[in-house]
Amino acid sequence: MIFEEHLEFLSREALDDLQLARFKTQLSYVYNHIDFYRKSFDAAGFNPCDFKSLEDVKKLPFTTKQDLRDAYPNKMFGAKRDDIVRIHASSGTSGQASIVGYTQNDLHTWGRMVARAYALAGLSAQSTIQVSYGYGLFTGGLGAHFGAETLGATAVPMSTGNTKRQIQFLKDFEVDALACTPSYALVIAEHLEEMHIDKDELSLSRAILGGEPYTEEMRREIESALGIDCYDIYGLSEIMGPGVACECSEKHGKHIWEDEFYVEIIDPDTLEVLPDGSWGELVLTTLSRECSPVIRYRTRDISRIIPGVCACKRQHRRLDKLKGRSDDMLVIRGVNVYPSQIESVIQSFEEVSPFYQIVLYKEGPLDQISVELELSEGFALDEIKRIQKVSKRISDALRSNLQINVKVKIVESRSIERSEGKSRRIIDLRGE
Repeated sequence: MIFEEHLEFLSREALDDLQLARFKTQLSYVYNHIDFYRKSFDAAGFNPCDFKSLEDVKKLPFTTKQDLRDAYPNKMFGAKRDDIVRIHASSGTSGQASIVGYTQNDLHTWGRMVARAYALAGLSAQSTIQVSYGYGLFTGGLGAHFGAETLGATAVPMSTGNTKRQIQFLKDFEVDALACTPSYALVIAEHLEEMHIDKDELSLSRAILGGEPYTEEMRREIESALGIDCYDIYGLSEIMGPGVACECSEKHGKHIWEDEFYVEIIDPDTLEVLPDGSWGELVLTTLSRECSPVIRYRTRDISRIIPGVCACKRQHRRLDKLKGRSDDMLVIRGVNVYPSQIESVIQSFEEVSPFYQIVLYKEGPLDQISVELELSEGFALDEIKRIQKVSKRISDALRSNLQINVKVKIVESRSIERSEGKSRRIIDLRGE
């Protein structure tokens, strides 16, 4: 299904022209309505009237997470109070929460973007979409919900938790699509087994997964466990929420809706813009947002723009799978390690489940890293020699991939804490 054909299939030239026009308007808007941007532009010697081509983007200062935190609660709002119809916030787990507001037009845009994403994944007005993201200040639940309604589909607002009831609804209401985090999709698959319900008893055919990075190995695990197709969706509250980008049926990168968002990849150290195909930090600019517009926002997410045009013929550029976040990168004895690298290795071993935790600790002055893994069903901890062999194989594979030694600890099946939202993958004990 195609939700907005006239915008989804714009030519590259038409997209560039539209972006330029909208960029000019957004720059004038933020300069006139938000003190932070007026001061930021003035300090950089930039006036919105100087913006003549998309190449001029490089002249603009960046916006950071700290800028948004410092603006708490509403110093970055560009709309009048009477025009603001909703407020969301980031989790604030690593500091002051970032607050974002929405006008009615902002919500309309958001709904359209998520509806486009669902349509890319093959959903339609005839679909029933169970939303198993958390509702509330987190943008996931309400964003996914409103997108379903904008598409004309039936939305089932389950939120997170009570997994057995989630499965009961999946079955009884013949739900054909699930929106949740990859981690929670695995939890649902695990509970299906506990309830002795075969995946073929469900009508589920697709899952739209987001909220945390996950590997191709985890995708295949979920698809096999639930008998479905999984599609990647990407977003963040500072830009809009879910729906900034999504995979099409080709599953070769997530299309960024470039009529609403301007995308760059930069070197996080030099801040230089990198060419398509280069890995770096994702930077996004909103092009029509009214309440919480952001200019050149440093997402800290590490990815790349896939070169070339997608086989689906859409010209909107594609974002590769996230390697992780630049602020989640682990530096162990001088070696840069992303959790996704570890996940990719361990999920190639059928003897362990997809659930794991990375533990960082110190031995003397040196940082150390270990990985706790669960045995797959059918394996027992008392098979000591077998466990030792598996541990060594995994440890060798991790050392080969990461170039550092990783201690592997295999624990009993289902002993690692399950998450109904984003998983807590890293436990850092180095400061204790």
